[in-house]
Amino acid sequence: MPKNLVIVESPAKAKTIEKFLGKDYKVESSFGHIADLPSKELGVDVEGDFMPKYQVSKDKKDVVKKLKDLAKKADMVWLASDEDREGEAIAWHLAETLDLDKEKTKRIVFHEITKSAINKAIENPRNIDYNLVDAQQARRVLDRIVGYELSPVLWRKVKGGLSAGRVQSVSVRLIVERERDIQAFEAQASFRIDAEFKAENGSSFKAKLPKNFDSEKEALGFLNANIKASYEVADLQKKPAKKSPAPPFTTSTLQQEASRKLGFSVSRTMSNAQRLYESGLITYMRTDSVNLSDEAKKGAQNEIESAYGEKYSKPRNYKGKSKGAQEAHEAIRPTNFENHTVKAERDQAKLYDLIWKRAIASQMSDANLERTNLKIQINSDKKVSEQFTANGEIITFDGFLKVYLEGTDDEDTEQEGILPDLKVGEALQNKYITATERFTRPPARFTEASLVKQLEELGIGRPSTYAPTISTIQNRNYVEKGTHEGDERTYKQLVLEGNSVEDKTLTETTGSAKGKLVPTDIGMIVTDFLVNHFESILDYNFTAKVEESFDDIAEGKEDWRAMMKDFYKGFHPQVEDVQENAERESGERILGTDPKTGRQVSVRLGKFGPMVQLGTQDEEEKPQFASLAPDQQLNSITYDEAMDLFKLPKALGHYKEEEVEVNIGRFGPYVRFGKKFVSLPKGVDPLSVEMDEAMIYIKEKEKADAPIYVYDGLEVTKGKGRFGPFIKWNNMFINVNKKYDWDNLSEEDIVTLIEEKIQKEKDKIIHNWEDEGIRVEKARWGRHNVIKGKTKVELAKTVDVSEMTLDEAKELIEKKAPKKKSRKKPTKKKTTKKK
Repeated sequence: MPKNLVIVESPAKAKTIEKFLGKDYKVESSFGHIADLPSKELGVDVEGDFMPKYQVSKDKKDVVKKLKDLAKKADMVWLASDEDREGEAIAWHLAETLDLDKEKTKRIVFHEITKSAINKAIENPRNIDYNLVDAQQARRVLDRIVGYELSPVLWRKVKGGLSAGRVQSVSVRLIVERERDIQAFEAQASFRIDAEFKAENGSSFKAKLPKNFDSEKEALGFLNANIKASYEVADLQKKPAKKSPAPPFTTSTLQQEASRKLGFSVSRTMSNAQRLYESGLITYMRTDSVNLSDEAKKGAQNEIESAYGEKYSKPRNYKGKSKGAQEAHEAIRPTNFENHTVKAERDQAKLYDLIWKRAIASQMSDANLERTNLKIQINSDKKVSEQFTANGEIITFDGFLKVYLEGTDDEDTEQEGILPDLKVGEALQNKYITATERFTRPPARFTEASLVKQLEELGIGRPSTYAPTISTIQNRNYVEKGTHEGDERTYKQLVLEGNSVEDKTLTETTGSAKGKLVPTDIGMIVTDFLVNHFESILDYNFTAKVEESFDDIAEGKEDWRAMMKDFYKGFHPQVEDVQENAERESGERILGTDPKTGRQVSVRLGKFGPMVQLGTQDEEEKPQFASLAPDQQLNSITYDEAMDLFKLPKALGHYKEEEVEVNIGRFGPYVRFGKKFVSLPKGVDPLSVEMDEAMIYIKEKEKADAPIYVYDGLEVTKGKGRFGPFIKWNNMFINVNKKYDWDNLSEEDIVTLIEEKIQKEKDKIIHNWEDEGIRVEKARWGRHNVIKGKTKVELAKTVDVSEMTLDEAKELIEKKAPKKKSRKKPTKKKTTKKK
């Protein structure tokens, strides 16, 4: 056994560090936290000093046992978890749970996984920082209390299975309020004037009027005034300008830019950044600092001068704006600037390229520009006071732009072009002038990136919380990625060309929600309920203030238990009051009255989702119900749309002696014949579908389901599912990857796919006790499962199954299998004799 045991939280990190340390060091992984609050109880002493009740989960017991054994044999244990609060808490839990000797335990931290950083950390060990541990405990305990006490209120007052969280609920509130701003928005029309001119040297350029006209009449009057007008350059100003590079990435800015430039979700960005960090390619990816170390700045300078020349180098320091930023940390950067690219998985390589460019550009020279501002005089028989303007920009020295330009979320940004060489008084020839009807835009829906930006600006959450928060609110169906392509809208355009004005009607698509964060009905209802009854918890300032308290705890300025007591004494009585006195919330909207029956028409949240209700519970006749379509919402559905839903299911006819009908289900509109269901294509209104159209979908389904081959006496069919194209054989689904032409699979392809799958299934089996019907199989992520019938026992990565015996497997199955309830004999009812 080596003299030194180094414990990190991830196997990938362990593997990288092991390369830098000699034979006297053994590196092991704790696989994240080894202890946490219990899953089935609050686990916090709210009646006393708020002491958390930490437990080692079942899947970590083997890890703990192994680490304990190794720690006893080692001369020194080095706790090398990440340098943030979460990492400090992991180190603390390891020290406590493994019962480590303080004299033989050292805490080390590093910002990057390189040989020099690891050696430097070992030369400069420190003790566990209990202020950081307390800050992590405060966050964990407060969030546990909020979630544990609020969620049952939601189950009782809104709908079962719901959950609430301090940061997640505030994030949903932001999205809900933005959606309501969009719904309440009324677009105002105006006419924008654009023109194209030709200079004496033959070059063309575009110009515009600085003001818009409020009405078509005013715009037409302006165009008529320009008939037979002449134009000249009235004013020309050229000014030098410069652009400076953006600072290197923080967690937040990396998430935003990866979304804009690479189309990555926040969780995808963080997952790939984690792998790059653990491979030793970038510095720690959870940071709110924009600092670079002196060593990093020197490395960047050397690479810039080597690759681009000295004039491109300008070492810089940046100051962060983020509240509570830990400036002792570094920004996200490559560990070696000489590596312009890396050999890694595609996503990781793309993200590394982005990080390298941003970091290297931050240490490069400004770009020098020459900006030209032009004013064009209109000479007309009719009095015209307006002047056209044009702006141009020429790059005289590219500087950092040689490498990188920061993206923007502003959809209205117009790039300035290059203007021709002009002089004051020069006559210009007009090619055309357009007056185009433009509408004011509602506020933009949040993307994942712009939501992160908003949370950061409000001081809500910290780098480590953004990705899990955004994933959680989507996984819990409070928010979803919009799929609406937008609606078609007509607008007018007047065109002056030559001496006549032409009137055109054009169309544009507006209101697209594709890829944007849109609240669901349940998200809106839960938000309304929480805002109405727990306004302080969902208050942006309160949430930001809590983050500041965590920062103060981390710096030793505030006691975390005192903070918790102060919070709980106001929060808990409020929970009890709402639990007892608040009315149920269903998001009900009364839409009107059915003229045929006189019954009330309303929409609300039901047990199985949003629905329309015809009638009330007070009437003798039972209410009728209809589910909303996936693209319909409680807050926006109209009376007519709601009443149309009662026309479903709609019978269309018969096919193969089976009734054909169209309806809406949980996953959208469909055609059904017999027991077969065919989903309708997106955008198809089920009420508009007739028998001939339904038959097209049915025939397509039958064709898709038809056997394409027979292998070993069993039919092979093909289809497309959630995870892409597949073939099905012997009740086995086999994914078809991109190296195959799925539309034109050959017999050889099919046989290869099936035989490879059969072999893969055989290779999965580690043990197979056929007489007992028990087997041990490989599972995802390096884990294993013990299976008997429908009972499956999932084992942790750390469990070695190679030597597992049948008796051990039986014991695991018996523990997992549900206990058979003994049937009680019915008790005889006592009969009383009639007197």
